[in-house]
Amino acid sequence: MPTPPENRELSPYTGWTRAHWEATADRLLLDVRPFASPGHGLIDLPGPRPSWSGPRSDGLEGWARTFLLAALRVAGAHGEDPGAHLDRYAEGLAAGTEKPGREDEDSWPLMADTPQAIVESASIALGLRLTRPWLWDRLDDRTRRQVADWLLPALAPSPVDNNWWLFGLTVAGFLQDAGIETDRAAATIDRSLARIEDWYLGDGWYSDGDNRAFDHYNAWALHFYPVLHAHLAGDTGLLDRYGPRLRAHLDDHVHLFDANGAPVPYGRSLIYRFAAAAAPWLGTLTGHTPLTPGATRRLASGTLRYFHRHGATDERGLLTLGWHGPYPPLVQEYSGPGSPYWASKGFLGLLLPASHPAWTDPEEPLPAERADTVRAFAPAGLLVQTTAADGLVRLHNHGSNHVHSAPGDEDDPGYARHAYSTRTGPSTGTAAADNHFALLVEGRATTRGPATPLTTGPDRAASLHHPLPGVRVLSATLAHGRAELRAHLVLGAPEGTPVRQTGWAVTPEGPQAQLHPVHGYAPDVRELPTGETLQGPGSRTLALHGTTSGPASLFVALASLTAEPDPAPVSDLANVRVDGRLLTVTWQNGTTAHLDLEELEAVDPKGL
Repeated sequence: MPTPPENRELSPYTGWTRAHWEATADRLLLDVRPFASPGHGLIDLPGPRPSWSGPRSDGLEGWARTFLLAALRVAGAHGEDPGAHLDRYAEGLAAGTEKPGREDEDSWPLMADTPQAIVESASIALGLRLTRPWLWDRLDDRTRRQVADWLLPALAPSPVDNNWWLFGLTVAGFLQDAGIETDRAAATIDRSLARIEDWYLGDGWYSDGDNRAFDHYNAWALHFYPVLHAHLAGDTGLLDRYGPRLRAHLDDHVHLFDANGAPVPYGRSLIYRFAAAAAPWLGTLTGHTPLTPGATRRLASGTLRYFHRHGATDERGLLTLGWHGPYPPLVQEYSGPGSPYWASKGFLGLLLPASHPAWTDPEEPLPAERADTVRAFAPAGLLVQTTAADGLVRLHNHGSNHVHSAPGDEDDPGYARHAYSTRTGPSTGTAAADNHFALLVEGRATTRGPATPLTTGPDRAASLHHPLPGVRVLSATLAHGRAELRAHLVLGAPEGTPVRQTGWAVTPEGPQAQLHPVHGYAPDVRELPTGETLQGPGSRTLALHGTTSGPASLFVALASLTAEPDPAPVSDLANVRVDGRLLTVTWQNGTTAHLDLEELEAVDPKGL
């Protein structure tokens, strides 16, 4: 399949047009066809290992997630299907649901036996809803009954207490449209929306469950399903409620994209890659977005192009379990070979007509390309820092925790780092943790564990964590331009306890990292090998060392990450004065910031 020509007049940043999206969708769909079962009921993609749900569930996952891509492709073309995608999936619907639960070549697993099937039911139901005139309405009555019977168990309460509640909502929305069990479907919708309401913290941010788990699930699940359901149902009441939340989230989400198109890799399920573009498309589709049409396409096309050019597909054209290419440390146990195709959500923009300004307006620059920015995502305890000279994005984490995070437990690299960027780490496995402050006990670094946010302001964020029983660490970040002030107040540690601050894990081809001791650390800066990261092999991380003194010990450093050529030392970017627990920072441009750690120590986390 030939690659469409670039259009640098319409798309000066990426060169990509709607034709590139259509061609990419077709190519992804054609390349999975050799792995379909005889009746097209399953798509068994090759991979290094099955998910914890087993090979049959993985085959359903490969089918359901590529079906969603086919549905977006065909619905966006108003039923035109030059690739004959829907015919194959129609056959698969019949074969997979004829006698589900059988151990044959085509049958789908039952939800009662395989909870992962509940996740896949959402993609199937959404695909059916989008293509109803061209697929569902043309199925025979027996197949429709089979499919409905298979979908109905998804209307039960969710067995997993997080974004899984929205899978039942999505199935219910389709069944309502199709006139099947409408009262039960309505009850499922109400129950699902009530549950996620418990996790909405304002300003467009949900926690993905009862812990403070903030990540890309905000964009590709917690906003995606309710807003898209409201749009497809024509429910203006729901859209008036959830649309403004999406708009507020997009006001932050757009700052997470590098000038090169990469989203910040933080949290889990990063193998979904360009699904990160789903929410911006949804905002444009529903009219609930702060982004112009040209900025929306620039973001989405930049992301798809980034992964296309960085080896997201292998020599067979299959999406791999990784970020660029395969990267096993990134993959959760629930993921199998078909899992990366949740990236199909990123093609939501195909539902916009070709004449829509999102396809016809010239691309506009991203925030990371326009100006240096420091922006707080207050409910999540996150602080984003971008620099226009290199288009690089850094995310400082003072509030996001893995849902199962507990003091003393092993840290999840996607949640427990103090900082993430679009061009570095995180380090994994036995390598030293990057962007981490630790006490060293018998040579072993403590973990961060869950962090409690203390404050998030225009240029700062702070948090509290407990690395050891009876020991507290109050951590704070101030950011300006490419410079970062990192401060840690250690409370209650034994006298003479060694500590270590690490910086950014940079690969040989990546940006330059700097780390400079200001207070409490020894003057020498060491370099630690931190191995392969999702950016590539051979990363190295700078580190500072010190020791505690007295019941309260303060450690302060300056850090920088930049792709600028020949950058000045970070020590030239700020002058820091330490007066007890009050820090005064004078940045290179003459502006001054104050950080009062004593004031932060007095904050009652339970009152936040």
